[in-house]
Formats: sequence, C-alpha cells, structure tokens
Amino acid sequence: MYLEEGTLNVDQLGRGCAWLDAGMPDSLMQAGNFVQTIQSRQGMLVGSPTEVAFRMGYIDRDALLAQAGKMAKTELGHMLRFVGLEHSPGH
Repeated sequence: MYLEEGTLNVDQLGRGCAWLDAGMPDSLMQAGNFVQTIQSRQGMLVGSPTEVAFRMGYIDRDALLAQAGKMAKTELGHMLRFVGLEHSPGH
C-alpha cells in the first residue's frame, strides 16, 4: 500500500544493528535475553537515552554522573557511572 502510494521509505540497517521483533511473548523474551547478553558480555548499554545524550554532547559529564547518582543502586546507574568515568579527563 505504501509502495503504491509512493510514501514508502526504507532505511538499510548498518553493521552492528539488530532488528528485534517483539510482537509476541516468546519474541519479546528473546529480545530481552539478547539485550541482556549484549549488556552483560560487552559492557555496553542498549537504548539508553542518557548515554546517547552524553555521547552526542547534549549533556556534559556532570549531568551524566548526576543521572547515574539518582539510580546509584541499580545496574543502569552503575553502567552510566562507568561511562562517565571512562570519559573523564586523562582517560
């Protein structure tokens, strides 16, 4: 239908991107397991707006660490703190 209307837009995902269908309970669980594996084995956050804002320069290191501090008792808080410390002066 979109093709016929001339409104179809297609973007090819680059290397390192993954499309995860999460429309059914089993596929949602598989997607969650995939994200957990990436985060735990590679130490990389998946889908963190705070990290993206920091890496793109929308927030500075202090703002990143402030957000991490609000979640200090969570795994996400620890990972954001690591991102901030990893990019501290001298690193």
